[in-house]
Amino acid sequence: MDTLVRAIADNAQIRAFAAVTTQITETARKAHDTSPVVTAALGRLMSGAVMMGSMLGEEDELLTLKIDGDGPVGGLVVTADGRGRVKGYAINPQAMCPPSPVGKLDVGRIVGKGYLTVIKDMGLEEPYNSRTELVSGEIGEDLAQYFVSSEQIPSGVGLGVLMNRDNTVRCAGGFIIQLMPFASEECISGLENALSKITSVTSLLDQGLSPEEMLKSILSYTDVEITDHRDIAFRCNCSRNRVERVLLSMGKDQLEELISEGKDTELNCQFCNAHYVFSPQEIRELLMSVGH
Repeated sequence: MDTLVRAIADNAQIRAFAAVTTQITETARKAHDTSPVVTAALGRLMSGAVMMGSMLGEEDELLTLKIDGDGPVGGLVVTADGRGRVKGYAINPQAMCPPSPVGKLDVGRIVGKGYLTVIKDMGLEEPYNSRTELVSGEIGEDLAQYFVSSEQIPSGVGLGVLMNRDNTVRCAGGFIIQLMPFASEECISGLENALSKITSVTSLLDQGLSPEEMLKSILSYTDVEITDHRDIAFRCNCSRNRVERVLLSMGKDQLEELISEGKDTELNCQFCNAHYVFSPQEIRELLMSVGH
């Protein structure tokens, strides 16, 4: 089971989050048959989203991260809630691009230039919505930029996905470390120094470190107190009933046209790629159930 921890450090001047999302990322890879570089991009964004979801005030609040770039992947959409459930998809899941100059999966190139949109549905009349320009398309840097520009919270964000030779996910996860408004200059310089020493998030993950061990390794210069530990998972809330409501929203005329064609109608969930098949008779019964 993938896990996430929350922590405070340096006399609560720092709050930190870390997650291992290997199974989440592999589940998404299988569901969408993503190329290795798209797996890396989607895995990074889901890792960031599930940690940001744990920042929500209530478990049923919902966070959506949307990346719209001009790269081959076209875009990425991920949602997460306060319970540690996350799901996501890529517009072009099989998109490819050459490796980076150092031979690594080039997430920045597959994403391209564009925008990150953060939507928080907190049960109010209107959801919170923020749109920032992508810094690099590498996702970690883009989320860090969002925190600074939209929430005025200086943050270090490290996200990584490492693939096996057979293109399955070897490890995935990351961290978000943030300075509180009352952080001292000594605390700020200490954290900056610690973050500068991290050469690769995937190297930490590949060592098999748990989220707790990852934070204690990064923040080894100070005290770290784990305040929450939870299981997290790729979870989609689609169902046949929900898909039936989507069908009904198409209207009577269009549904009768589908019935007259005499063929099964298949609808897929974007987030988990689940298939829902309706026969002409089932669509007819659906129409009758609502009085059409």
